[in-house]
Amino acid sequence: MSKGALAIVAACSIFSFGVAAQTPANEAETAIRGALARWTADFNARDTARICDLFAPDLVYDYRGFPERSHADLCGLLLKSLADRTKQFTYALDIREIIVSGDMAVVRLVWTLTTTLPGAATPVVSKEPGLDVFRRQADGNWRITRYIAYEAP
Repeated sequence: MSKGALAIVAACSIFSFGVAAQTPANEAETAIRGALARWTADFNARDTARICDLFAPDLVYDYRGFPERSHADLCGLLLKSLADRTKQFTYALDIREIIVSGDMAVVRLVWTLTTTLPGAATPVVSKEPGLDVFRRQADGNWRITRYIAYEAP
């Protein structure tokens, strides 16, 4: 084999190894982005059938100014909020960064919640920066196991 052909084979091998090494992280990032997009669409449509599916059973979350809460707490709040037809809620998602390491991932993001109250001239808009920790579950799905969020000033 000529030196040129050998160099091409070596370059292809290195490239293939690099792509293969990145595939699980890219697949995880795609799955996480998809899960967050589905949750956003479900929330905005008030579709409660899967609204708690984004969160792992062992969820612990901390929203500034409130006590730590669990999966049951969060699901109860989501279901109660979405059942209140006197208010309109809309979330917009801005993913800033996703870091994947094995079966764990960290997502830095900002949620923008727009709440329209009855009789209000303008909606209330709040920006909620946060950090979500995802873990791949036994069923292969990525779910939030921990998160920290706060309302930006």
